[in-house]
Amino acid sequence: MIENLQIFDWELSSEDSEKIGKIPQGRTLTGLDYLSPIGPYRTFQELWDGDLQFETTLLINKHNPPVPDEVTKDVVLDAVEVGYRHFDTATIYFTEKALGKGISELLKRGMVKSREDLFITSKLWVSVGHPNLVVPALKTSLQNMKLDYLDLYLIHWPVSAKPGPPAYPIKKDEFLPFDIKGVWTAMEECQRLGVAKAIGVSNFTKKKLKQLMATATIPPAVNQVEVNPTWQQKELIDFCKEKRIIVTAYSPLGGPLGGHNGVMGSDILKDIAKAKGKSVAQVALRWAYELGITVVVKSFNKDRMKQNLEIFDFELSSDDHERICCIPQGRTCDGLDYTSPLGPIYTIEELWDGEN
Repeated sequence: MIENLQIFDWELSSEDSEKIGKIPQGRTLTGLDYLSPIGPYRTFQELWDGDLQFETTLLINKHNPPVPDEVTKDVVLDAVEVGYRHFDTATIYFTEKALGKGISELLKRGMVKSREDLFITSKLWVSVGHPNLVVPALKTSLQNMKLDYLDLYLIHWPVSAKPGPPAYPIKKDEFLPFDIKGVWTAMEECQRLGVAKAIGVSNFTKKKLKQLMATATIPPAVNQVEVNPTWQQKELIDFCKEKRIIVTAYSPLGGPLGGHNGVMGSDILKDIAKAKGKSVAQVALRWAYELGITVVVKSFNKDRMKQNLEIFDFELSSDDHERICCIPQGRTCDGLDYTSPLGPIYTIEELWDGEN
């Protein structure tokens, strides 16, 4: 604070000001959260009256890792020490290289006997969601992580955009029709080549799964979707079980919705947690476990990692499950960023095929 006030005992020259005036410009706050496909602001151009002053760059990407690569690498080491073996990443998370460093360090230290002791998942981003770009994209991910294969490769969203480097948010005029058959055929080629042991999807509805499986020669092994006590997706989970598709839950502990976290703030979950002598997070994770689904939980805190594994010494009663079923439902991830007033997906309802 003191340093910020020490600006009155010197001046910038005219040359300094001219040089500063030539610095490339770009907004930090894009205003994405204030756009809606139903208006009143549908595009960045409308919100900023044409004065965009930004490109879709990694600097404003809300998927960027919150910590430096070296810290992420250390977190990988902590996670394995605690007992984790599955690491979930994606092209758009920009954590593949850091994860690769962590894996190399694990092997170097002998914390795992071999690469086969780990399960690594990554995901195909929408800008390479085209049949001819799938295999090269996976090979780039492998190069980032210095691996020979992935245990699981997922289509991140049933969406395609203009080919190019991974960026978020996606410009509203860059969305393209998604070739579900062609992209899945390329995913199947990844498995046949041995660069992916298994393939799957993420954010797919029942309708899209049916469409995919109508022509697939290799069915998806996994559908990674949002599942938690405030977005339970019973019909989708039942459908996936019937088709022998494993459901993996992202956001199993919920997230901000209407300014608060519906899972962590649930009175029902708090009551159950108090009765069990557990945390709300542990109850939510146990609930998912008893449903027979896997979860991916983000944490950079070693103690919290340990707590997330301490869910096997208690059970939920049928009454507990009935009470959890009564929790009001709502998505944390609405998918609005993948809609556009220019199409091909115009509304959230279209993205999720009305499966609410």
